[in-house]
Amino acid sequence: MIEKKSKSTADAPERAILVSVVPNKTKDAVINEHLDELAFLASTAGVIEVGRFTQKLERPDRRTYVGKGKLEEIIAMAKMEGIDMIIADDDLSPSQTRNLENEFTDVKILDRSLLILEIFSNRAQTAQAKTQVELAQYQYLFPRLTRMWSHLTKQKGGVGMRGPGEKELETDRRIVKDRISFLKGKLEVIDKQSATRRQGRDRLVRVALVGYTNVGKSTLMNLLSKSEVVAENKLFATVDSTVRKVVYNQIPFLLTDTVGFIRKLPTHLIESFKSTLDEVREADILLHVVDASHPFFEQQIGVVNGILKDMKAGDKPMVYIFNKIDLLPKEEEKPDLAEMGWDAWDYTAENPDKYVGPQPFTLSELRAEYATKPGTDAVFVSAVQRENFAQLRDMIYEKVLKNHLLIYPNWLADSVIRGKVEETEE
Repeated sequence: MIEKKSKSTADAPERAILVSVVPNKTKDAVINEHLDELAFLASTAGVIEVGRFTQKLERPDRRTYVGKGKLEEIIAMAKMEGIDMIIADDDLSPSQTRNLENEFTDVKILDRSLLILEIFSNRAQTAQAKTQVELAQYQYLFPRLTRMWSHLTKQKGGVGMRGPGEKELETDRRIVKDRISFLKGKLEVIDKQSATRRQGRDRLVRVALVGYTNVGKSTLMNLLSKSEVVAENKLFATVDSTVRKVVYNQIPFLLTDTVGFIRKLPTHLIESFKSTLDEVREADILLHVVDASHPFFEQQIGVVNGILKDMKAGDKPMVYIFNKIDLLPKEEEKPDLAEMGWDAWDYTAENPDKYVGPQPFTLSELRAEYATKPGTDAVFVSAVQRENFAQLRDMIYEKVLKNHLLIYPNWLADSVIRGKVEETEE
């Protein structure tokens, strides 16, 4: 067992070791990308990465997540660096957490879900979002109460307590169950209020921005609606959904900025954010924002589409907005991989001899791949540079107009009449 070294200052950022267990045939580039994302999550939560460990196993060790030899390596680094926490890239079972806590005295054991819940807790602004996150946290923690506090082995009795010597663990479980029940009731009331508010929107076309976290949804929201939604280069900058009324060419519609999705999004979080995600389910059109500069953007598209399918929203009309095209490699900068005897997994401009991952598309390759796909509507933009922004507005208008005419079949004729009346008055 190891003990954590004391930090020099009480307010110093916490330091962590990242740990991942992956199947044997997983490519190194995929492993690195997943750990980079975990490091970004940790950074968003204010935690500094000190080191990272990866082990290839068909399945994680049932006792300690990693094997015995790898665990000894992690213990050695943790002891040398005086780290504050271990963060696993998967959900840990209660027994895995307990066994790891036995090995790392005074070192916090976090898994991916708990880290994401922590970020959501810090980001939540509205009463609804705070309630949703708190419920998800309690649902996650309930089966893991056993080792959370040192006082749980003591006995506690007294007036009003169940039995003459109820263990504090049982008391805590009952308190948490009561809190979960209370929060569920509170959210039911909020859900009803949200549903009532949405009823008044039935006469307007509803458009929702969806996508992986940190792809630029909030920046696009600000451009399209001329609003001031918080947009940062951090994961889950937006937790609360934001709805704005937008008018293009005399046609009003509602535009919603939703919470970003991510790989291995905690189930409890999806369940708790039901009312927020109803904005997606009830939308008429989905604008799927993609970070075109990310080397694994196609996998991110798959993650988002998978979650939308699970939400029963995967069959809605969708426009793919490939954002950040200003960060794509230039045509003249990209080498001919075939002539050099490499494939897409071998090349990187910084270190061409290192095996890193898939090569980013150039803009022309991206257009050739997606602009001509049957049944796929795609537009290629840079929100920061406002590149192709007019084309994006035109495509959104075209989609909104089609839905608007389903609600108001006579709108075109009426608008022509209105135009003639205005000309007469002039």
